[in-house]
Amino acid sequence: MAARARAAGVPVIGDIELFAQARTSLPPHKVVGITGTNGKSTTTALVHHILKTAGVPTTMGGNIGLPILAQDPLPAGGVYVLELSSYQIDLTFSLDCDVAMLLNVTPDHLDRYESFGAYAASKARLFEMQRAGQHAYAGRENGVISKVAEDWGAIPIDVDELDAELFGEQSEWPALQGPHNKKNAAAARIAAFMTGLVSFHDIREALRTYPGLPHRMERVAERDGILFVNDSKATNPDSTAPALVAYPDVHWIVGGLAKTKDLGPCAEQLGHVRAAYTIGESGPMFAHLLAGKVPVTQSIVLDRAVRDAAGAAKPGEVVLLSPACASFDQFRDYEQRGQAFREAVEALP
Repeated sequence: MAARARAAGVPVIGDIELFAQARTSLPPHKVVGITGTNGKSTTTALVHHILKTAGVPTTMGGNIGLPILAQDPLPAGGVYVLELSSYQIDLTFSLDCDVAMLLNVTPDHLDRYESFGAYAASKARLFEMQRAGQHAYAGRENGVISKVAEDWGAIPIDVDELDAELFGEQSEWPALQGPHNKKNAAAARIAAFMTGLVSFHDIREALRTYPGLPHRMERVAERDGILFVNDSKATNPDSTAPALVAYPDVHWIVGGLAKTKDLGPCAEQLGHVRAAYTIGESGPMFAHLLAGKVPVTQSIVLDRAVRDAAGAAKPGEVVLLSPACASFDQFRDYEQRGQAFREAVEALP
């Protein structure tokens, strides 16, 4: 249908473009737009939390929470914080964000795009839509990001700018553990501060009180000294690797519908893994990849993996669901998978 519409010269747009076209009728406001392969939900929610902590009228939408068109307009001085997928950006043509951020680009959704370069270019259109004087930032993830920053004048996001004296140590942010969340915090700090509406004190307090999002490094329970963490949203190795780094002693539940045929950056973090428990369609593949590197149990299904891991873990260690895979082989979506993990933990004797 969309192809036929384009062939007939009929514009195909999405809800974000409708919001963009309606902005002139809204009370004066600002928009923060955040895209990237990994980390955009946490960064979006954290920017929203920082603004709320500072007493700024704000809401978040796009690829997170309620659709933006289903929400009431903000009063004057408000900030709309939008998580934007490449799909949404593809259907958007006039969203000029006051602050635009491209966190990272790693291989994903390549069934939709003709190449990795085309996928990266889709995300970079967030900068293309901006006007002079607006703020553009990009992560320091890989060569693609560097080229984007060069092409659009995007300023690199520097994690080192998150000064501990100003914003506190990462150990003080319970819901933001791991190197990936330090990057998310650095990006959120910049985005919120560049609205001109928050102070360093507001940011420090918000980092400390941020509650986290379900299924993203979510602390589900602690039983007999063993911490159970739900990172079901980690659907590729690039998003799982930082989760492994976050804890020194991990019992790793991995598998599902694989997007790659290797461990990717997870291979460099196996020193943190005490044992692995494989599930789903890709379970045998991961068991083969991990054989001889860490002890492996082919648990097949998630509730058994939780029982196997809980039985082997010692006090002070972590049982981590960070599957590095999509969920569609055994679950409706990553949220259902995360809820199944929670229920399996609750069912432990």
